Amino acid sequence: DLAAYRADLAHAANPAANLAENAPFSTRWPHVFAPLHQAIRDFALPVGLLEDLLSAFEQDVHKTRDGRGYATRAELLDYCRRSANPVGRLLLHLYGVTDAPSLAQSDDICTALQLINFWQDPSRDLPRGRNYFTQEDCTRHGVTQADLQALRQTPETTKLIADCTEWSWATMQKGLQLVHTVPGRAGWELRLVVQGGLRIVDKIRAQGYTTLQTRPALGKSDMLVMLARSVVM
Repeated sequence: DLAAYRADLAHAANPAANLAENAPFSTRWPHVFAPLHQAIRDFALPVGLLEDLLSAFEQDVHKTRDGRGYATRAELLDYCRRSANPVGRLLLHLYGVTDAPSLAQSDDICTALQLINFWQDPSRDLPRGRNYFTQEDCTRHGVTQADLQALRQTPETTKLIADCTEWSWATMQKGLQLVHTVPGRAGWELRLVVQGGLRIVDKIRAQGYTTLQTRPALGKSDMLVMLARSVVM
């Protein structure tokens, strides 16, 4: 299915393709590729970013099928480069923000959000065969794959989650200035997105990094905290 999706993306990116609503190339996803074809033409969307997103989906399928994780943080960051960073870059493209420092800050924010989600969700991801704790981090903290698969909250797994969480927080800090670059409503929405990620970090810390057992989630009271923090960024 993803291979077919990629083929349709290639056709949607072709300026000469006939993807009108009444004569779409794809009989499976005309509601996706007909509008996307028009959007690519109207806004000169960087198709490589869309291809990166698909490659990340494909990688998830392969790694889940084969029961493989990530060896190093560099390998995991390459996944984030394709699974998360294109979203921020596409949005910046629409707002005409294309300078290198802003793109780098966007990458930091998107990568941090992706990583924070990983450390929020191991109790859900690991049973589904998705393991984002790298082998090098596990080795450094003395964590076995058996501990992770059994969702055992040992002192070693707690230290692993703490290390990964603080890495994510530090990554987010490098991108914070972007909220002052993105104009108008989008800039305020970005502030709230960033604060949502940072609030999850707060909750992971508050529960002692025990996310193998308990998944932290945002509630109504957290929205007030996020809003207040967004105003003073």
